[in-house]
Amino acid sequence: MNILGINAYHGGSSACLVRDGVPVAAIEEERLRRVKYWAGFPTRSIEFCLREGGMTVADLDHVGISRDPSANLLKKAKFALSGRPRLDFLKSRLAQAVRLRDLKATFCEAVRVAPSDLKAEFHHVEHHLAHMASAFFVSPFSEAVVLSVDGMGDFVSTMWGVGRDGQIKVDGEINFPHSLGFLYTAVSQWLGFPKYGDEGKVMGLAPLGEPVFLDLFRRILRVARDGTFELDLDYFLHQRGEVSLTWDDGEPEVGTMYSPKLVAALGPPRGYRGELTAHHANVAASLQAVLEEAEFALVRRLAAETRLRAICLAGGVALNSAFNGKILSATDFGDVFVQPAANDAGTAMGVCYYILHQVLGAPRGFVLERSYTGPAYDAAAVERALARHGLPFQRLDEESLARRVAATVADGKVVGWFQGRMEWGPRALGNRSIVADPRRAEMKDVLNARVKHREPFRPFAPSILLESVGEYFDQTYPEPFMVKIYGVRPERRSTIPAVTHVDGSGRLQTVRREDNPMYWQLIKEFAGLTGVPVVLNTSFNENEPIVCAPEEAIECFLRTRMDALALGHCLVTR
Repeated sequence: MNILGINAYHGGSSACLVRDGVPVAAIEEERLRRVKYWAGFPTRSIEFCLREGGMTVADLDHVGISRDPSANLLKKAKFALSGRPRLDFLKSRLAQAVRLRDLKATFCEAVRVAPSDLKAEFHHVEHHLAHMASAFFVSPFSEAVVLSVDGMGDFVSTMWGVGRDGQIKVDGEINFPHSLGFLYTAVSQWLGFPKYGDEGKVMGLAPLGEPVFLDLFRRILRVARDGTFELDLDYFLHQRGEVSLTWDDGEPEVGTMYSPKLVAALGPPRGYRGELTAHHANVAASLQAVLEEAEFALVRRLAAETRLRAICLAGGVALNSAFNGKILSATDFGDVFVQPAANDAGTAMGVCYYILHQVLGAPRGFVLERSYTGPAYDAAAVERALARHGLPFQRLDEESLARRVAATVADGKVVGWFQGRMEWGPRALGNRSIVADPRRAEMKDVLNARVKHREPFRPFAPSILLESVGEYFDQTYPEPFMVKIYGVRPERRSTIPAVTHVDGSGRLQTVRREDNPMYWQLIKEFAGLTGVPVVLNTSFNENEPIVCAPEEAIECFLRTRMDALALGHCLVTR
């Protein structure tokens, strides 16, 4: 049984291929097109998935997309008739709905095949159902609360329910225009972070401030006694259809979402790359605080109503790792699962598993324990790429490579680490990473000056051996996908200052040997040299999508000032 899932005409365009219940491949289109969050139809991702599976489109049994133009039609019609949205907004939404409605024709045109060449059945999966399926059906839990929170998809911003075995039952939802994701995006824009995906920067800025505007934000976002929420829409423009959205064949663009009333309340917006002040940090802290209040209100309600011990989260807001890391200590839940591509890209995988379990009734049997679903390159491809650039290298076995790189990192050097299959989701998890010494407080500035060239307040992440988590962090629950923030133990903060944020926290990745043997060995060797089972891990890129192919890794290495490159089993040093 071959099932292809697609996220198209939205940020994070992607594809996933599942064969007999197991992912063959999953990838974001941005990694192949080299444009961040590329939006459009993911033709290159589909081609990669099919190549990886050794098949053609004729071998597909089912194809699905994480949008359903027929979902919530009455609510959409009522909104359209309310007189609020502008005509050009309605026309653009209608044009996209027409394109999505005839999925088979759109698919055939994109991949250049005739409809008669296909045997596949085509499916529309409602956006948040795809999110929920992406979390629950690949989780280790037989039953769990399932919560999806993002900006908006198919006229819904938030959906929740319960997953049991091979079925998800939806219990409630919050509709457009009330959205935690849109709130976060609007304030991020005011803060001078206007690009799609910049919300994560604001989460990193929040610990530098104090939530002094919390009363204001509680008026902007009102949380009801039943745990639901609504926005005071006077602070926003999206409900009027006055926000331009560009989702076609390039980087997504979102127009200004905040209204003059927000400016009157907070002051003039910060310009792009303008000076960051304490005022801006306080706004970010207040935004993060009110987001957490709203999410906790809903999560605690779901815990009380269901009495279930596990919760699965998905949607773009589920990448808010600061909130995720507090769930176990602040609620009655004892287990939390957030898949690595919790954002819209992950709906491609959700589509596959929704079709497999919810539609076809197949029993569950797969658990997503590791995120390596992208391209891999053999030794010949790596060495050809190095030869094209005239780079000398040493060829080492795995143990020698790990030992040499660990020593290089311990010596204060910065190393590009490119191994195996590329990661699924926005986090580099030890296969497309830049690694450095977490013991050196100056390493944050070194990386920003020599490689990353990003805002100085943004923290870098620790990768830690799973067996050592309790020695360094205030929680021991495994976190292989870097989607939770834990507190660094006070006595360890001076030991790993380069990966400890200003509030004493770290967005960690726990590393098991069985999940990533080479990366585990590198950290183990570093621990043997330094006594610290942690390395600094940041994504292998420079203001671009994470590198995918050897050529991109080499180009990034050459245009930055990394000290060494471990490309497969080949080690390049300057």
